[in-house]
Amino acid sequence: MSFPTIVAAGPRSALPHGEASNARIPRRGFVVLDFGVILDGYCSDMTRTVHVGHVQRDEQAAYEAVLAAQENAVAAVRAGVSCGDVDEAARSVLRREKLDRYFTHSTGHGVGIEIHEGPRIAARQQQRLVPGMVITIEPGIYIGGKFGIRIEDMVRVTEKGSEIMTPATKALITL
Repeated sequence: MSFPTIVAAGPRSALPHGEASNARIPRRGFVVLDFGVILDGYCSDMTRTVHVGHVQRDEQAAYEAVLAAQENAVAAVRAGVSCGDVDEAARSVLRREKLDRYFTHSTGHGVGIEIHEGPRIAARQQQRLVPGMVITIEPGIYIGGKFGIRIEDMVRVTEKGSEIMTPATKALITL
């Protein structure tokens, strides 16, 4: 494994770096699953959020906002773009949806031999992306005592854009 797997359910899903515990998954609510493996000496990192039970309207809207932020940031990735501009692509969507105050970490980071490498995809970061870099795009919202949502892909920077390296669906799965 690249790092200890995160499985955070119900109100614990609002902990951005919650650790797996012996607590039972609640009968209703979001479950954040963050995991990665090492293959041929290189790390991977992926997060998906699923929902147990009936999804309420505000939960669906929040999930759709995080997904839109994630997709907007992925669309901003290409050679020559600053890391801060990619971060802003995610934050601008959450700001428009009035959820930006719940986005309490950076949008992403480099991945390679180490799970966390440069560049840092965060506000005001001026470093420019170059072809071949592999980064994560992982916006999330964390509403204390209620729920959290994070969607993360590994993305390879190309001259003309990006290539998503984590092909798993990002549609909200309800269990």
